[in-house]
Amino acid sequence: MSASTSIPYFSEDQLAGLGLTTHEVINRIETLILSGDKQQAWSAPKAVIQPGDGRYMMVALAAADDPSVLAVKTVVLNPRNPEQGLPLINGLVTLLDSHSGLPIAILDGNWITAVRTAGLSATAARHMAKNDASVIAFIGCGVQANSHLQAFSTLFPLEKVLLFGRGAVNIERLGDKAAELSLPSVACDSAEEAVTGADIVISSVTHTGDVTPFLDANWLKPGAFAAITDLAVPWGKESFSALDQVVIDDLVQEAAMPNKLMSPDYVTGDLSQLVLGKIKGRNLDSDRNAFVFRGHAMGDLALSTLVYQRALMMSD
Repeated sequence: MSASTSIPYFSEDQLAGLGLTTHEVINRIETLILSGDKQQAWSAPKAVIQPGDGRYMMVALAAADDPSVLAVKTVVLNPRNPEQGLPLINGLVTLLDSHSGLPIAILDGNWITAVRTAGLSATAARHMAKNDASVIAFIGCGVQANSHLQAFSTLFPLEKVLLFGRGAVNIERLGDKAAELSLPSVACDSAEEAVTGADIVISSVTHTGDVTPFLDANWLKPGAFAAITDLAVPWGKESFSALDQVVIDDLVQEAAMPNKLMSPDYVTGDLSQLVLGKIKGRNLDSDRNAFVFRGHAMGDLALSTLVYQRALMMSD
């Protein structure tokens, strides 16, 4: 990839208009994981600043030789943003040439985060969820729920969507999204009702630092898979001991984090090991399993390079 004196910026609408498919995102994530195993792609643990006032500031870093790109994502979460009419989370992804260091492009970080998170969940689900999963439940019905519904509706023969969240507006919007996909939805009275009735559970409760755990992995029915995108904050961590397999995104990153997702005793392995076939995501149809993650910088790199290459193709 080459750089010019004019650094292009790609907005959320421009990125969404590129028409990427879930399968393309999964394949690029897995390709970069394979490159990482060959020491041709690299990622670093997240760097995080938490000032103590509810803000969460994060930088994620990953690079590859093919394509020759360094992706740096910077994100700020501020629970007071909605009071100012702003999204809870805002960020950017900066792309540099991984050899020369010259700038290539700047991408809207909100779209990248939403789609790459769903892509990581979908990558894990391809190895861990049952192929015939037909009922999906969402605990939290915001941005991540929308991107996950879009992604998972293309991977599984979904027939029903269960919804549980704190915001009536978001629940209604996600229900409308399900209707657009010709899927009936049900707003559940409790989180337990949603979890126990689902083959796939997506947990994306907003991380504001004031969430008391209210979810229990024991509620997952035999054969169910959970994608837990919210640092497992709303989950009772001890309940993960009930699961047959628990995969996280990156063992190296997790070791560097002061606040662990859960006890290491519960962790089967990470996403790279899953993709490389070093661990199994499911042994029996009755296994209950989960993918619990912070967000892997390799996912940001995968999606960022994919959209940039697609944009170049479409501009020719």
